[in-house]
Amino acid sequence: MTQTSENVTWLTQEAYNQLKAELEYLSGPARTEIAAKIAAAREEGDLRENGGYHAAKEEQGKQELRVRQLTQLLENAKVGEAPAADGVVAPGMVVTIAFDGDEDDTLVFLLASREYASSDIETYSPQSPLGSGVNGKKVGEDAQYELPNGKLASVKILKAEPYQG
Repeated sequence: MTQTSENVTWLTQEAYNQLKAELEYLSGPARTEIAAKIAAAREEGDLRENGGYHAAKEEQGKQELRVRQLTQLLENAKVGEAPAADGVVAPGMVVTIAFDGDEDDTLVFLLASREYASSDIETYSPQSPLGSGVNGKKVGEDAQYELPNGKLASVKILKAEPYQG
């Protein structure tokens, strides 16, 4: 099955394994734990004034949302292969851009899923305004993206290299 790079989430094998383990825990043992919390809180009586019950139901909702997010992310994951070092911006690449053509005002970031974010390098999702603006562009090209205020910003692609972890 072929997907466009916009729908693919590039992950290392380590990141994929970590997210898969989280999904398995949330889908199995964590569901059992939250069901037990809800059952215990339900036995305390009047559900309208039962703070423990409402807190457990809210926790369950957050947990189920995370399960759906992880499931979708892992379904669209491309694992193990770094993108080609051909100077074309793609998920899994470290990108250096200059704002408005000013090569002194630069930003270096990893174009990848926010799930892959680390403290080592700033991460932008390929679906973010900046990420979608630079995705598919070549080194030396200009890209535009929409700012929160609706205006367009221009950047120049200075460098695009596969992330080395």
